[in-house]
Amino acid sequence: MIDLVLFVGRIALVAILYLFLFVVMKTGIGLVKGQRKDPAIWCVDVDKGPRQLRGLHVDMLGPVVVGRSPSSDIVISEPFVSSTHARFALQGPALVLEDLNSTNGTLVNGRSILDPVTLRDGDEVQVGDVVMRVSRR
Repeated sequence: MIDLVLFVGRIALVAILYLFLFVVMKTGIGLVKGQRKDPAIWCVDVDKGPRQLRGLHVDMLGPVVVGRSPSSDIVISEPFVSSTHARFALQGPALVLEDLNSTNGTLVNGRSILDPVTLRDGDEVQVGDVVMRVSRR
């Protein structure tokens, strides 16, 4: 009888071990693929600025660099914009904006930022003469 109890205990332990490994592996694969469990997506919409940029919509799936350089993700061809002016980055569920030591600065809701700022739904970001609205859907 004791042998039967030990045998069932061993099988249960192995089953729990495999279940644990499956959960850990599934989580690791999700992180590698960049899958987000949070259904809300941050996005940036250009409200004001040059005609070719107005109406631009960008979903934030990773870091997004704003600047005058053609290698930037959002290219703003204006003299008051630095080549790499600012960067939007996801940090967990939050969207953070960082000024990349630009010459003329970056404004959030009309205020100049010096340090990285956690953005909220509806915030306005101004780079040069371009105004972008941050939203979460």
